[in-house]
Amino acid sequence: MEYLRAFLIGGLFCVIGQILIDKTKLTPARILVTYVVAGVVLTAVGLYKPLAEWAGAGATVPLTGFGYTLAKGVQEGVAKDGLLGAVTGGITGTAGGIAAAIFLGVVVAFVFKPKPKG
Repeated sequence: MEYLRAFLIGGLFCVIGQILIDKTKLTPARILVTYVVAGVVLTAVGLYKPLAEWAGAGATVPLTGFGYTLAKGVQEGVAKDGLLGAVTGGITGTAGGIAAAIFLGVVVAFVFKPKPKG
């Protein structure tokens, strides 16, 4: 059942993104930023945590989940360090994901030997 919930919510995020691409003039980059900001806003109003607990990876893996992790890190940082935590908390909360993306990007670049366009 956990896999079904993750699939439904993750799929719903994909469907919304595809509709935005097909029916609006928004660029994919703006849609991605909108997803991250939506994750932050939904976390701030207390709606994303219950969704993430219910849907699991279907809510935490997409870009809205990155916004959720960022906002959660800021909340924890502010609770721990005050105003300075507003700056450091988001970085601390998302450091693992960012580090993994950088590391895997380097590994893939070495394995596939990318070439410049042209």
